[in-house]
Amino acid sequence: MAATITRDDLQTAVKEGSVIVVDALPESYYAQRHLPGALNLVEDEVDAKAAALLPDRDAAIVTYCSNPACNNSKAVAARLERLGYGDVRVYPGGIQDWAEAGLPTEGTGA
Repeated sequence: MAATITRDDLQTAVKEGSVIVVDALPESYYAQRHLPGALNLVEDEVDAKAAALLPDRDAAIVTYCSNPACNNSKAVAARLERLGYGDVRVYPGGIQDWAEAGLPTEGTGA
């Protein structure tokens, strides 16, 4: 199971550009609001799209979804790990925690 990352650590990594952020929610939710620079990848598309979207299997990757009750981020992280990605973490607070902290988002509802 993938390790987790705190909001503060994720915020720092995003600012530094040292992490690839993956939104594990369906595209309609991603379009409305997502973390800055996040890619959209849902569980049933990981096997088909991961190699193109995430060519570096050694890159630091953080998955997230809506909030701690959502399991999409854990499912995407697990699939990425099974495909050989070695540095995958989950941001359990999700977009809800990020937005409630007043941090920037992108999308039509940002």
